Amino acid sequence: MSEASEVPETAETTQGKQPVITPLRVVIALCLFAPFVAMLWVSSYAKTEPLFAGIPFFYWYQMLWVLVSTALTMIAYKLWQLDQRGRKGGDVR
Repeated sequence: MSEASEVPETAETTQGKQPVITPLRVVIALCLFAPFVAMLWVSSYAKTEPLFAGIPFFYWYQMLWVLVSTALTMIAYKLWQLDQRGRKGGDVR
């Protein structure tokens, strides 16, 4: 590699660029990551009690996370749309 192709970043080259990691994007990542943590941490729900309508906890907890995951994915998607509109300088509604 030649030294000419390696341009050090200065204030002039980074000015005007928006940061890649923003608080909004962190919230989006947490919304998408939470269901994975909840489902992969099996020891937290590997039990039969408490029952819900006669269904053991192991099963109804997983089914509850189907609904929670759907809601979190919808929230993440709406936040992503908001983030993209903000980056393009569009109207934020």
